[in-house]
Amino acid sequence: MKFLIVAAKTGGHIYPAKVISQELKESGHEIVLLGIGNQIEENAFKDLNSRIYKLKIEGFRGRTNLKKLKVLGQVVINVFKVLGIIKKENIDAMIGFGGFITLPAGIASWLRRKPIFIHEQNAVIGSANKMLSKISKKTFIGFPLEDSDKNIKTILTGNPIRKINLKNYDSNHQSDNQIKIYVTGGSQGSEFINETIPKALLKLSNNLKIKHQCGKNHLNFVDKIYRSADFDFEVKEFYENPFKEILWSDFVISRAGALTLSEIISLKRGALIIPLPSSIDNHQALNAESIQRMNLGITHYQEESLDKLVIRLKSIIDNKTYMSWKKLGLDIHINASKMILDIIEDYEYK
Repeated sequence: MKFLIVAAKTGGHIYPAKVISQELKESGHEIVLLGIGNQIEENAFKDLNSRIYKLKIEGFRGRTNLKKLKVLGQVVINVFKVLGIIKKENIDAMIGFGGFITLPAGIASWLRRKPIFIHEQNAVIGSANKMLSKISKKTFIGFPLEDSDKNIKTILTGNPIRKINLKNYDSNHQSDNQIKIYVTGGSQGSEFINETIPKALLKLSNNLKIKHQCGKNHLNFVDKIYRSADFDFEVKEFYENPFKEILWSDFVISRAGALTLSEIISLKRGALIIPLPSSIDNHQALNAESIQRMNLGITHYQEESLDKLVIRLKSIIDNKTYMSWKKLGLDIHINASKMILDIIEDYEYK
């Protein structure tokens, strides 16, 4: 079968799409990719060796009324473009991963009577996925949703993440009495995390070992804050293999992106989670709360004081909360891609 994979703009949409694409190809299916052609997509999809189509479409949320009208015009134009792609490529079904690009692709697939499957990474369904869920065959979700967002087509699968071999995953984790903490604001960095976390850590014991991913162009600023530390630290703009750094750590300090949190708990670690307050639909706070309900993290909100942040970090360290997090790691995200593939393959196509 041939599937149209629709994902664009952010890693939260693109990387699950890549994992599912790889699963489909390994099972003998063909894929056609649809995005907007940005650098993240190009880097993620280049080794899939599949045809890629690009649409020009902007986001809808937070725009002026004039720009919203422009975007709606782009949707109409792109519906016709995707209709042509479906016909040209003889597409059997569509799989969308959220973001506004999925809307014209979903409408075109519905007009062509092609089954639509969607995946939502966050603990709240985004606008495009919410609209498409009315015509989708199945809605796969990464985290439990509020009851108002659930329906009979909703299936909790977890988030598809890169393959992890957890065999002997802790065998190289030496206990040298240092508390190892991996700090990350994502590949782009986070101004709040870069400025506030080093200040908080400097108020704790010197029995720490820190690896801090600060993002591009922030290294000198963050390194300068740490220089008065009595503990070991390393600051890098970017770590090539975050899995390795997560496994190295006792726990992680991070934003509340769905994939980051999914990887952390799948690698049997927990986190102090600092949601991005400006995230759409407040999805990062809801992601953090979901992890906290699993007893795999503690949430600190950005508007709270530095003193509260220090108290939370001190509690995690003094009470050795990170030890219980290591015992509670979940496998749901590791198995997500296989579960999604099985459901898609079992669907009765006409």
